Amino acid sequence: MSQESAPALSVVVPVYNEAGNAAPLCEEIRQVMAAIGWPYEIIFVNDGSRDTTLDELRRVGAGEPRLRILDLDGNFGEAAALCAGFRAARGDLVVTLDGDGQNDPHDIPRLLQPLQRRNCRVVSGWRQARQEGFWRVLPSRIANRLIAAVTRLPVHDNGCGLKIYRRTLVHNAALPRGMNRFMPAIFGVTADEVAEVPVRDRRRRHGHSHYGFSRTLAVVRDLLALRFIIACPRRSEPATAAVAAVAALGCAYAVWQRQPAGVLGAAVVAGVAAMMWWNLCRFRRAQRDGVFRVRREYTTAGGADKGESS
Repeated sequence: MSQESAPALSVVVPVYNEAGNAAPLCEEIRQVMAAIGWPYEIIFVNDGSRDTTLDELRRVGAGEPRLRILDLDGNFGEAAALCAGFRAARGDLVVTLDGDGQNDPHDIPRLLQPLQRRNCRVVSGWRQARQEGFWRVLPSRIANRLIAAVTRLPVHDNGCGLKIYRRTLVHNAALPRGMNRFMPAIFGVTADEVAEVPVRDRRRRHGHSHYGFSRTLAVVRDLLALRFIIACPRRSEPATAAVAAVAALGCAYAVWQRQPAGVLGAAVVAGVAAMMWWNLCRFRRAQRDGVFRVRREYTTAGGADKGESS
């Protein structure tokens, strides 16, 4: 690909069972990008959809030369799908949106403005007037406060899929399932390098949300190891394993001595350390083995190239 034909913007959209949402969203993105006037490409990453999402995207792709479709060889999760899109992106700036259509592509021009600051590396959308019910929004707010406290990044809405990254920051990303919520912190972004822009939140047109209260529990589990992942995962992995083993022995000793308080305390320490060790293991495994496999990449020519694992 020549330098002259390289896009300035790459729009990456992970989709999983989004039939009925994918095609209208692609058309919206195309209209917004055309209005911006910069060279662009649109990359939809099909994360093992079991419905007609892929067929829908291929029909759209027949008339959109800037659309690329990465068909993953299984369902690897949103973090892996984003990493696949990052790896394929050629633009200096990478825009991400959720595939359910709840992010409004018309907000993209406003997210581009903070990037005029040289030190700004990430711009995150902050959804206003959330369209989900209270019991859907509450876990999200709890998770966001926990993430902000641990990462020390002043972002109110880590779960918002509408973000813009500088490609140099994310190009080689390899994150295990769920770690996309912490991307800026994992990539070493500091508070003054992040901007946040209020954006619209829309109702889902088709299908159902893939998230629930269990997502908040997963955030808590993953946050336990986040500071160690950021600092030094290689050294932290054996250290947490040792703490878990010692605490397990202490728990066994407390059981033998019939000390209920000791059993409870040691069990909690062993459990927390074990979860931290597990997260560190899967993070290091992701760096070593990759997190996705691309079955095929579809283009407007109708052909399909065999993809590579990563």
